[in-house]
Amino acid sequence: MHWNRPSNRASTARSIGGVELLQRAYDAFNARDIEAALALMHEDVDWPNGMEGGRVSGRDAVRSYWKRQFTLIDSHVEPMGFTEADDGRVAVDVHQTVRDPHGVVLSEGRVTHVYTLRDDLVVRMDIVSRT
Repeated sequence: MHWNRPSNRASTARSIGGVELLQRAYDAFNARDIEAALALMHEDVDWPNGMEGGRVSGRDAVRSYWKRQFTLIDSHVEPMGFTEADDGRVAVDVHQTVRDPHGVVLSEGRVTHVYTLRDDLVVRMDIVSRT
């Protein structure tokens, strides 16, 4: 698979929309505005369960997963860069900080999230690397 860094606005209108969509999703997640983040996802979204392993399917399952996650940890994800693949997926280089409920840092580092978009909605997210 080949990943491209978009070179200009004229030739990357699709990726600019994807980047804007994903930036809104990260902003909503970090603000704990679950409904705003879910509104950017397909109703049958396929999402990784980063805490326990496996995957969850559908907006309701992602909502439940995040509500449970937010009671156990406080994670903040800051996109550092967006790259579009030849197949239209978007990879996001993310700086992630995870704290316990008392604010103690449990982990901090870089993660790559890869999104599959369809009809201007997220249909799948994968975590492909951790450093």
